[in-house]
Amino acid sequence: MPKTPEQWLEEASPDRKSIFKLFIGYAPGVGKTYNMLSEAIRRHSRGEDIVLGVVETHGRAAVGELASRLESVPPRSLEYKGTLFQEMDVDAILARKPQVALVDELAHTNVDGSKHRKRYEDVMELIDHHIDVLSTMNVQHIESLGPTVRQITGIQVRETVPDWVMQRVDEIVLADLTPQALESRMQRGDVYPPDRAGRALANFFRQGNLIALRELALRQVTQVVDRSLEAYAEREHWEAHKGARERIAVCISSNPASQYLIARGSRMAQAIAGELLVVYVNVREDDFPENQKTLLENIRFAENLGATVRRLDGPNVAKAVADFVREKHITQVVFGRSARSRWQRYLYMTAIQRFLRDAPAVDVHIVSQ
Repeated sequence: MPKTPEQWLEEASPDRKSIFKLFIGYAPGVGKTYNMLSEAIRRHSRGEDIVLGVVETHGRAAVGELASRLESVPPRSLEYKGTLFQEMDVDAILARKPQVALVDELAHTNVDGSKHRKRYEDVMELIDHHIDVLSTMNVQHIESLGPTVRQITGIQVRETVPDWVMQRVDEIVLADLTPQALESRMQRGDVYPPDRAGRALANFFRQGNLIALRELALRQVTQVVDRSLEAYAEREHWEAHKGARERIAVCISSNPASQYLIARGSRMAQAIAGELLVVYVNVREDDFPENQKTLLENIRFAENLGATVRRLDGPNVAKAVADFVREKHITQVVFGRSARSRWQRYLYMTAIQRFLRDAPAVDVHIVSQ
């Protein structure tokens, strides 16, 4: 039976000696794998026992040359639908017992027949066995950023890493290039072959996309640094001035657009080190099987982002949420707005007015879906 996020975090808790270091970027070609290999070579020269679990060179000569300087654990060969695939051999690394393992592309989905479904689960097992891990990932693969990345680029990222994995990261390094420098690398053919580079520059690698994704990566690094500072303050009993912790409640329905609201609330909570709660009020409007399916998908998405999910019963949404806000001392509430007709807008605003009348003092965010 697969482990829950809570079990992974408990078993790979920071009080163990293993360190999880992540090299994060905002696009392919910014130098994540190169930087990771460069650090590994420096550490190996100082006597650390380091192995390559998996490194994806993508045909880049400089990356391949660095990888050739380190010991590599042979991958497992797995046949899937008549094709042979190479996947990292977790058990072989555990048997080898290195101090440090390099695991490229954290968001990778393993082929059927692998020990774990996702590569980040492989990493958690290595950490659980006291092996330090250096890994890489682009910021768009963080699950809570999926809706934002889709808005920026128009692309749905399929391979994602849950936010609870990011909470386990001990050290983070931003592999950074200016968008202009990355475009120059693309044009020279340093990232993709020339025939692919032109298409990429016209689509995902448009300068506006790169600027926005770079900002997301910078924010993610800041959040990990802030968590490190908080951990230090707690460990050293450093009494800095701290206000009351914010508690953000996101109100959802079975509408698939609720995932955008959850992601928005998650980013707000992370930015202010607040607690995220996701609230669903059962008013018997989601009894159809298709609505139940999308509701469960929304709840799973919220749980993967570390939210506490609460199902409420009540005569109407406004009264139930107002009571919940009062009982749980919520400081901010996020509502979605998707009503199209004039009558729907009127009913929506009436419900918001009822909530404001019944709720204690609370900040309200109304987000268009």
